[in-house]
Amino acid sequence: MASKLDQLKSMTVVVADTGDIEAIRAFHPTDCTTNPSLILKAAQMPGYASLLDEALDWGRRKGGSREAVTAAVADRLAVSFGAELTRIVPGRVSTEVDANLSFDTKASVDKARAIVAAYKERGIERDRILIKLASTWEGLRAAEILQREGVDCNLTLLFSLAQAAAAAEAKAFLISPFVGRILDWHAKAEGRSFTAEEDPGVLSVRRIYAYYKRHGYDTVVMGASFRNTGEIEALAGCDRLTIAPALLEELSRDEGALARKLDPATAGRDGVDKIATDEASFRFALNEDPMATEKLAEGIRQFAKDLRSLHAMIGQRLESAEAA
Repeated sequence: MASKLDQLKSMTVVVADTGDIEAIRAFHPTDCTTNPSLILKAAQMPGYASLLDEALDWGRRKGGSREAVTAAVADRLAVSFGAELTRIVPGRVSTEVDANLSFDTKASVDKARAIVAAYKERGIERDRILIKLASTWEGLRAAEILQREGVDCNLTLLFSLAQAAAAAEAKAFLISPFVGRILDWHAKAEGRSFTAEEDPGVLSVRRIYAYYKRHGYDTVVMGASFRNTGEIEALAGCDRLTIAPALLEELSRDEGALARKLDPATAGRDGVDKIATDEASFRFALNEDPMATEKLAEGIRQFAKDLRSLHAMIGQRLESAEAA
């Protein structure tokens, strides 16, 4: 029998959740997605030293303040990884807007346009990339602007139906509901474990999927942030799933039967009525959901922290080169 990974690929677009180029080559996903945490990790791997060295050399020639050069090198490095990934996967590569811009619509749009332009300079068109934005009100508005310009967006750090509904109304190309982080919150809050079928993260994605199918939204649902293969199997049939290499490996070794759990032909009958997505309604709904509020804030803080760590590493390397 085919592996569960191969079975999953027959019903769901599989996306690699990593910046590790060799891992992506091993599992042949359709798309891949990165974030500041993954770029920081990949940049410290010896196998990718050439990408870091090229970005540093470019930065030293660029000139300007240390802070500006460091930020520019970090941006270049993210695009360099993305460019390498486009040579491996046939589909899209997601590149994230700085987390510290999560509450600034204009700055997010400007950064996204700069990312698109940087890819263009390398001969990579916008139809090969997705711009990742945090699912804040400001991030949603940035996505709305970019989508009108033909720049497809991936709304990340998404934990609630309120965020998902607003993303669909903004005509976002794709959303990334974070299954595992939802589970983490409930496991801690309730002090217990969950089976895959009762997993709060799984149930959240199923609810969003049904909502989209009922109301005819084109926005793609891509489950993300998995803690185990049980969560992945419970979402088999979802539009897309982005999966870390360790779980891809586990699925590739398992030759058991994989049942389809989500089907666009039937999911819509389980969806709820449309919810309001104006700013006041959005903010109130998010405020009423302590899990979504806390995990959104926590996710932004962690991505911002990892971006600062990446900047610190780049700054140290620039200083070392100057001292040599």
